[in-house]
Amino acid sequence: MKLYEALAEKLTLQINNGYFQPGDKLPSIRQMSKTHEVSISTVQEAYRLLEDRQIAEVRIKSGYYVMSSSTVAPKLLNISRPDPTPVNISQWEAIVGLLYSHEDHHTLALGKGTPHVSGSTIQPLFKLISRFSRNQHVNQLTYDSLQGSETLRREIAGMMTHSACQLHHDEIVTTTGCQEALSCSMRAVTQTDDVIAIESPSFYGTMQIIQALGLKALEIPTHPETGISLEALEMALEQWPIKALLITPTCNNPLGYVMPDDHKERLIALANHHDFAIIEDDIYGDLAYANPRPRSVKSYDTEGRVLYCSSFSKTVSPAFRTGWCAPGRYIEKFKHMKYVSTACGSVLQPRAIAEFVAKGHYNRHIKTMRAQYLRNRDMLIELVTQHFPENIRMSYPQGGYLLWISLDESIDTSDLNKQLAIHGFSIAPGSVFTAAKKFNHCLRLNYAQEITPAVRNAIKILGQVIHASVGHPTEND
Repeated sequence: MKLYEALAEKLTLQINNGYFQPGDKLPSIRQMSKTHEVSISTVQEAYRLLEDRQIAEVRIKSGYYVMSSSTVAPKLLNISRPDPTPVNISQWEAIVGLLYSHEDHHTLALGKGTPHVSGSTIQPLFKLISRFSRNQHVNQLTYDSLQGSETLRREIAGMMTHSACQLHHDEIVTTTGCQEALSCSMRAVTQTDDVIAIESPSFYGTMQIIQALGLKALEIPTHPETGISLEALEMALEQWPIKALLITPTCNNPLGYVMPDDHKERLIALANHHDFAIIEDDIYGDLAYANPRPRSVKSYDTEGRVLYCSSFSKTVSPAFRTGWCAPGRYIEKFKHMKYVSTACGSVLQPRAIAEFVAKGHYNRHIKTMRAQYLRNRDMLIELVTQHFPENIRMSYPQGGYLLWISLDESIDTSDLNKQLAIHGFSIAPGSVFTAAKKFNHCLRLNYAQEITPAVRNAIKILGQVIHASVGHPTEND
């Protein structure tokens, strides 16, 4: 962590702990420089970072102030404690039901994992697709290469420098979304009945790949702020023949944490020592609220053990199904798995997305989305705090647009979801985020969309239903 980032984190902690109140003036740049024995430029960078995160604001000829909208961090979750045994995954029926509820246009799907797609910053991409569609060139009707559009791969290689990865475009393979990148990665490094370690909780989509490939999932205890427990992982490596670790270390789904850089370095050291592959899902990484965005695990990789997977599905739109993988030492096996899966992708969309990135539209879009998601996070946390019981715990996402909430253990959120159907909205129940029948009392909410009156009312009703489930009266009872 750079010096100005450490200073910004210290100030953020002081604000969240109430040392500085909303509206308070922060110490002058010179005063901060003297107090913390750092340079003027370091303080300036720290204050700019607080401004980017919308924690502080600058007032002309007056200085920096704590923003009045700053939200104190909620009561955080405890570290997860999954069963320390590899298991088979089997909740496909529950996931199908969840997907159907998300597809119902008459239902407000509060738990789905889609980004905000109706903003103005995405419009240039539609224009590019329209322009390329009108260009009736025969090349657009042919197969793309197995490795994918070179133009797009060059742009992706440039994008990955923001996560401190220095890659040649020939080290990248494009895919049909991140799901294919993850699937091909798992098939490249495992065989049927192998053990793959995962976070706890973990995204249900990737767990279904594990099930389809006949692998066994071993959930590792995961901290809501720092991620997977490296101590628990090391113990598991001593006990089980783990072939790969599947991890989302930056803006995790569903917890929203960012793994510290020193943990990423230690993780690479563990992989080198115990000889296992790391499949890094960085699909939300560009949506980190910190600026610059956090480094990837891949950036610390010295032996080609990390298969880095991502896509534009969560940052731009899931409709374009354009992803990629930097498979490291496994690239030839990965390309074989891609050929078996889809062989080659389309030509039109990669061309449009490559130009969207090249012209700077992607960076402008990401900057806008980060700010919107950060505002929405604070508003949703405030609503949940207002309407839910006091004994709940929740995540404090450092990026992305997903909030994880832990309720009283007497509540089954799958049953809760059935009750919510009559009110016209749904959540994502916690039971689908585990292979080991855990998290029945948890749920995931999405705050990508604007916090409209309909959303506010749904959160209020959700709180009332939860209160009723544990026998607490509310003001409307």
